Amino acid sequence: MNVSLSSLLHAQIRPEKILYEQGYGHVVGVDEAGRGPLAGPVVASAVILAPEWYHPEIQDSKKLTAKKRSELFAIIKDNAVAWNWALVEPDEIDRINILQASLRAMQMAVARLSVQPDYIIVDGPYSIQTTIPQTPIKKGDSRSPTIAAASIMAKVIRDSIMRKYHSLYPRYNFAGHKGYGTREHLKALAAYGSCPIHRKSFKKVTS
Repeated sequence: MNVSLSSLLHAQIRPEKILYEQGYGHVVGVDEAGRGPLAGPVVASAVILAPEWYHPEIQDSKKLTAKKRSELFAIIKDNAVAWNWALVEPDEIDRINILQASLRAMQMAVARLSVQPDYIIVDGPYSIQTTIPQTPIKKGDSRSPTIAAASIMAKVIRDSIMRKYHSLYPRYNFAGHKGYGTREHLKALAAYGSCPIHRKSFKKVTS
């Protein structure tokens, strides 16, 4: 019985292995950080790892401490065949919505790679706009080391951006919650209103 490549990808813990066996050389994993926050950009990263390279600590960035993410960021940066990142700012998020902004950031991250990928695996259920073969994988950051590596890169970069915004708008404590809708953040919004990096289309910002 013939099994489609898409079915194989969704059945495997490490979809890269199937793709390498199918003859694809440069498999790029793509993920984003910052879909849920009330402020700041959404950041995406694209990472190509060598087929023989593996690091046992690489996993979904949400399961790692900030210290461990920073350590792995440096390791991935030094060992990746290629990687890059992109962001979409809050005003663009408000204009096109957060889903489209996330997909656009991922598309731009892939386009900025110095090495042309043969296949793209995208975290989540949605495809990005590209002519390169691709498969979106739900919970891909917990199943694919390459997507997990991209999730780490995106998260570390976005957190760094939010720490810089903290120096501009210290009353919101972006360095602490990174723009997410914590109780502290909601209290600051109620007291001071929104600032230029808030996503005005998000209900909790305007309510």
